[in-house]
Amino acid sequence: MNLKPLMSLAQAAGTSGLLCLRFTCKSLNLAHRVRAYEAAVVYLKTLDRFTLSNVFLGGRSMGARAAVALGRHLCVKKEVRVQGLLCVSFPLHPPGQTHAHVKRSEDLRALSHVPVLFVSGTADMMCQQKLLESVVDQMESPSSVHWVEGANHGLAVKGRTEESVLDEVNSQIITWILKHV
Repeated sequence: MNLKPLMSLAQAAGTSGLLCLRFTCKSLNLAHRVRAYEAAVVYLKTLDRFTLSNVFLGGRSMGARAAVALGRHLCVKKEVRVQGLLCVSFPLHPPGQTHAHVKRSEDLRALSHVPVLFVSGTADMMCQQKLLESVVDQMESPSSVHWVEGANHGLAVKGRTEESVLDEVNSQIITWILKHV
């Protein structure tokens, strides 16, 4: 939870007047992560201090897959209105196994009417650019992609500081959220 990219985004969100709940679920099991994420959302619904509105779900890597799966689930249940999904370094396929993108993109292609923002690196070995663009073309939901030039799966870019990359990523995410509120 105290990873620099998460703390940086939470700070940028707060500076923009947005409340950001962040948490970490270290399980490698996607279903477990989705349940943990849903438990956090259900908990927020019980708090009198907050009214859940304009909810954006997001995650990085497998957390992005969990956010999409939960977003799809919540849209079906209609318990919480999901305004948008943020997918940072969405792991469309394991390295060298591009065929896995078909299975890993099922929830994305099944979404309807929930805007999705992808933030990925052009050198991400888990998200081939052409494959993600093909998936985006197949999606019913309005989707956009911000490519970080030269970034790997961790969004590290040779020759750039981590702070400059985080500033770019955070700016894109906050601008996109504010556009969809």
